Amino acid sequence: MLVSLVLLSLGALAAVLAPRLVARANWREREPIVALWVWQCVVAAVLLCFALSMVFSAAAAWQFVRGQVFAPAPHGVMEAYALGTEGPWAALLAAVLACGGLWTAAMLTREIRDARARRRRHRAELLVRAPLLPGETPGSEPLVVLEGERPDAWWLPGGTPQLVITTAALRRLKGRQLDAVLAHEQGHARARHDWLLHCSSALASGFPQIPVFAAFRDEMHRLVELAADDSASKRFGRLTTALALVELNEDRGVFGPCPTHRGQLPQRVDRLLSATPRLTPGHRLRLTAAAALVPVVPVLVAFVPALRALT
Repeated sequence: MLVSLVLLSLGALAAVLAPRLVARANWREREPIVALWVWQCVVAAVLLCFALSMVFSAAAAWQFVRGQVFAPAPHGVMEAYALGTEGPWAALLAAVLACGGLWTAAMLTREIRDARARRRRHRAELLVRAPLLPGETPGSEPLVVLEGERPDAWWLPGGTPQLVITTAALRRLKGRQLDAVLAHEQGHARARHDWLLHCSSALASGFPQIPVFAAFRDEMHRLVELAADDSASKRFGRLTTALALVELNEDRGVFGPCPTHRGQLPQRVDRLLSATPRLTPGHRLRLTAAAALVPVVPVLVAFVPALRALT
């Protein structure tokens, strides 16, 4: 039971402190892809802490679970955990954590179901505005051009992602600016950013009181856009990408005194124009490796008694 409580405490501590620690990192704007990886590792570590705590609590409470968990373990390992003497608290903790796991699965299922419903609705609307030509099948065209007076471009996720652009955007964006916008949307599709957004939204809506999940959702919405901006700027330049964002959004009021919900666009444009140098490859590698070790910590905590018993 001690291991279960340590894991639970470690997960709760990480859930509270991780958003503050990551927010202090001054390299997030410069390396959004690394920041995305760090956030995924942190959230994975928190979830792993709670999952392992549930397993050890259930093993302490019920003999059947204990036998299943420690069946492949060498002799003496189970005794090192001193299970079976904790009373009703182990069963209660295991039940609470199991309910949390089921709730997480339910929230993720709901998010995926709602996303699929939105996707079907958007594709149906797209077929109304851009009917298929003879011989075409729904979703077969990677690029769809719509008649529209407002410049816009977006991507429809799915098994076969589609890029959608309006005729107003084609008239306004010229040459490499148009290529930069398409590269931005292709960056979203290639990295499957929709799955990151679904998972973060499911965790934040299911557990709104846990700081790490709310911060995870907010940062995902911001970082995926920065990462897509970088994907476009690597191919067509920062200035071209920044000008394309301005041309595409200047009629929406995002650059005025009363910005709309797209208020992060001025910051994205300033970031592209400032051309802050990236971190060195060695620094990026160290950050990536350090983040990958974060989920290993709860695993090591869980195996400490077993390792002591075997040495």
